[in-house]
Amino acid sequence: MRRRLPPLNALRAAEAVFRLGGVGPAARALGVSQPAVSQQLRILEADLGTALFRRERGRLTPTAAGALLLPRLGEAFDLIGAAIARVDGAASTSLTVAVLPTFAMRWLIPRLGDFEARHPDVDLRLSTASAPLDKLREGTADLGILLGGQAADWPGLEARLLMADEMFPVAAPAVAAGLRQPADLALVPRLDVDAPVRARDWPVWLEAAGLGDMAPVSLRRFDSSAQALSAAVAGLGVALGHRSFVADDLTAGRLVRPFALSVPAPEAYWLAWRPGRNEGGAARLFLTWLNAIC
Repeated sequence: MRRRLPPLNALRAAEAVFRLGGVGPAARALGVSQPAVSQQLRILEADLGTALFRRERGRLTPTAAGALLLPRLGEAFDLIGAAIARVDGAASTSLTVAVLPTFAMRWLIPRLGDFEARHPDVDLRLSTASAPLDKLREGTADLGILLGGQAADWPGLEARLLMADEMFPVAAPAVAAGLRQPADLALVPRLDVDAPVRARDWPVWLEAAGLGDMAPVSLRRFDSSAQALSAAVAGLGVALGHRSFVADDLTAGRLVRPFALSVPAPEAYWLAWRPGRNEGGAARLFLTWLNAIC
């Protein structure tokens, strides 16, 4: 039986709009202009004789026909991608990993020399982003290191736990010398990270220490954990460190833990990928290496 298929570019455009939630993100992922994506949508809808999207409150949502077709397009492109990965995966030496900037700076990059020494033929590229999930969904990264609670947080992706984390106060040795008990934290500046993902860190630790209502003598805010930890190293106050971010500073003596109490971090680090995207030889080497060091 002869298969009747609309133009492939039109199918790719529609699938990208559905997956990414709009014409703009789809255009960026496909490397074309927004008018080009809109034109491909019109071509496909004309070919099918029905609308696939409706605009509601400024957003594109699937029609009944779109809800029937569009998820299956994503499955079909994933199957094609998986098959292609299997064909050339064994020879693949290129790998792009999407990762949060602070995790890359504080944990991954200091350890990459070992990976490169073991696998000098792999062209490993880090793509740092505040939302590495977007790079996975756009297809511009092969693997992602994401922060979350469980694998189900990312429907449509495969994920497995990379490492859990814990958090505890850290300070430069000179500052820590004046901290004999947790209540002494009221005497020194507190270094806080002004980001939603870190908003509960200090309150959670202070509550565990029985100091839930304690106010610091002063509060210094930073945009990222990397900045707050750099300020702690410089002796500007006490930061709440995540083990993955401060392990090297603790080993080197740049920071110390004034108290033994630590609490589990609310979220852990996960490795995630689109189905079929971890089949390449470089991806397998990277995953094996991460398993060995975590």
